[in-house]
Amino acid sequence: MPSNFTTIGDIIAKKYTKKPPAYEWQDLALRIIKELNVPAFKRNAVFKVCRDHSREVVQQAMNDTKELCHTGQKWAYFFKIISGG
Repeated sequence: MPSNFTTIGDIIAKKYTKKPPAYEWQDLALRIIKELNVPAFKRNAVFKVCRDHSREVVQQAMNDTKELCHTGQKWAYFFKIISGG
C-alpha cells in the first residue's frame, strides 16, 4: 500500500477554522461589502463607516440603499447616504 495516502486524522487536523471578527462592527462591514459588491479599494472606507457610526445608522443607510438604488454602483450610493449628501 502506498504511503502517500492521508488518514482521516490528518484531514481533521488540517481542518481550517475561520476566525470570527473581533468587533461586531467588523462583521457588519463584511456583510455590507458582500451585499453591495464593494470594490477592494473602498473596503477600508466601509470598515471606517461601521466603526464611526452606530449600527442602527449604518443598517438604515444600507436598507435605504437597497430600496432606492436598483441599478448601478450600490456601494457609491451607500456612501452618499451615510455622508448625508
